[in-house]
Amino acid sequence: MLGSVVDADDAAQETMIRAWKSLHQFDGRAALRTWLYRIATNVCLDELASRSRRERPMSDGPPAASGSPPPELLIQRAREHWIEPIADARALPADADPAERAMLRQSIRLAFVAALQSLAPKQRAVLLLMEVLGLSAAEVAETLETSVAAVNSALQRARATLANRDNSVPADLSASQESLLRRYMSAFERYDVDELVSLLRDDAAFSMPPYALWLQGPASVRTWMLVRGCGCRGSKLVPTAACGSPAFGQYRPNPEGGYKPWALIVLELSEDQIAGVNSFLDTETLFPRFDLAMTLPA
Repeated sequence: MLGSVVDADDAAQETMIRAWKSLHQFDGRAALRTWLYRIATNVCLDELASRSRRERPMSDGPPAASGSPPPELLIQRAREHWIEPIADARALPADADPAERAMLRQSIRLAFVAALQSLAPKQRAVLLLMEVLGLSAAEVAETLETSVAAVNSALQRARATLANRDNSVPADLSASQESLLRRYMSAFERYDVDELVSLLRDDAAFSMPPYALWLQGPASVRTWMLVRGCGCRGSKLVPTAACGSPAFGQYRPNPEGGYKPWALIVLELSEDQIAGVNSFLDTETLFPRFDLAMTLPA
C-alpha cells in the first residue's frame, strides 16, 4: 500500500496500537483477520491522504544520455519520494504454501508496487485485499465500510488501469538464471564492466535512488561505470533477496580498512538477461532491515 518498508513498519506498529486500544470493542461478528485488516487499511489510507505517491526514477523523467548527465539529474530527492525495497525474508512467510508464496512475491515486486502507486488509494486497497490477501468482496466491503457493488467497481477500475502492466507471477529462478547471477557477482567483484553489460537486456534500466538519474541500455551503463561509477571498483557483494528478486548488499573498499556499505542492488530479470539494476543508496535505513552488516572485514 505505502511503497516503503519504513512506512510499512510504522503502519504495522500503529495498527497494533489501535487494535489493542479497541480490543474491547471487537464483538466477534467479523473474523479477527478482517477486523485487523480494516484497521491496517485505515492506517494506510490515513497515511496516503497526507502525502504524494512514491515513484521510481524511471517514472520521474526520461533516461539520461550517455556521457555526462545534466547536474539537475544528480540532485538527490528525499527518501519519501521513492519506492523502497523490502526483504523477502520479512514479506514471505516460510510456512506459506507455494501458490500463496508466489502471489506474495508478485505483490512486492518493484514493478508491481510502482504500478500500484498509479491507483487511487481505495482502488489500491481493494486490489490488494482481494487479489493478494484473498478476501471476498463482502469482506472487503465490510473492511472499507462500503457496498459490495462499490468494491467490485473499484476492482474493475484497478484491473483496467493495470491492464498494460507486467503483472505476471514470478517463477522460481531457473538454472540458467542462477548461472547468470553467479556471472554477475563474479564480474562485479572483478569490475569487468564489459562482462557486466553483456548480461543486460538492450533496454535494461539502471537507477540509483535517491538520485533522479537513470540510464537505459548497455552502452550508457558501461560509460557510467567506467567514468562516474569507477569508485565501485574493488567492491564486495553479499547475496540477499528483495522484492521477490535477487539482490546484493554492495560494499565499497573503506580507506580505513575493510569495506563499507554503498548500495542495496536489486536485479530484475527477464528470462536469461538482466532487465533492471536498481541500486538503493540509503544503506543506513535499508541494510539493518536486510540483516546486512554495516562493515565487512578486509
